[in-house]
Amino acid sequence: MLRTWPPVLLSWTICLLLNLGPVAHAQSRIDCDALNSKVLKYVVHYCVYLPARYDSPPANQSAPQRYPVLYFLHGLGDNEQTLFNSGGWTLLDDLRRQHKIGEFLIVAPEGRRSFYINSADGSVLYSDFVLREFIPHIESKYRIRAGRSARAISGISMGGYGALRFAFSHPEMFSAASAQSAALITESPQELDAAAHSGTPLGRVLAEVFGNPIDASHWNNNSPFVLAKKNAAGLRKLAIYFNCGQDDNYGFEKGADALHLQLQKENIPHQYHAYAGDHSLSYFLAHFSEIMQFHSRAFGLAN
Repeated sequence: MLRTWPPVLLSWTICLLLNLGPVAHAQSRIDCDALNSKVLKYVVHYCVYLPARYDSPPANQSAPQRYPVLYFLHGLGDNEQTLFNSGGWTLLDDLRRQHKIGEFLIVAPEGRRSFYINSADGSVLYSDFVLREFIPHIESKYRIRAGRSARAISGISMGGYGALRFAFSHPEMFSAASAQSAALITESPQELDAAAHSGTPLGRVLAEVFGNPIDASHWNNNSPFVLAKKNAAGLRKLAIYFNCGQDDNYGFEKGADALHLQLQKENIPHQYHAYAGDHSLSYFLAHFSEIMQFHSRAFGLAN
């Protein structure tokens, strides 16, 4: 679980940047807003990283510059601000100053405990929200390049699962996908049911989303392992990167290893890195620059 700043502090920081006058135009900024979702029937908060040149006067007034977009999904217990207020904002600006990445937007929606999928009981249609409502909203509000080649997705832990699940189920929508310490679970639904009944925290969370007992059909329909086999042809056109610490607190390295072996079996090109480390902020930030450079290259932006 990552520690976040109080929302009021982040809001104050954003307002400060917005009110610096001409200086602000040379700075990146975080634009936080909310969408009153008709699909979910509740308000979803989100934050967007806008690179420094986004606010600069366009060289061509009739055709202002448009940017690629990376959707970033946070982990369980975190929120839409976590990436930016836990050190990611500084790292992004450093990478750009060092010319290690090009300019693209990063959009982080509030995912709550959804695992970024539709719940088994149909009460929370989060996947439908993202595909039918959130992505169209973002790509009409901001100057984003149209098309699959300019759209990618990434995430950490629960968000890593969500990112792989979205990309593997809809490779026609995304050109690249990445994940750190994705919640890739190799246990069967029956084993997970037993864990839920024993009162384990992960078991309870999974039951909320996948059913109690777990709906095996729903579980498989959303499984990155199942989707990788089902949509192998589409995944061969997808740039894929994932990593996991080999002392992961939740044992997610087993799932990462299993996915690596399956992608190899299906002849799906990908990058997988098994690093020393656990399931922590220090681990995520240590490898954050690799994720950003991977996506910059996938977008075709010069380093």
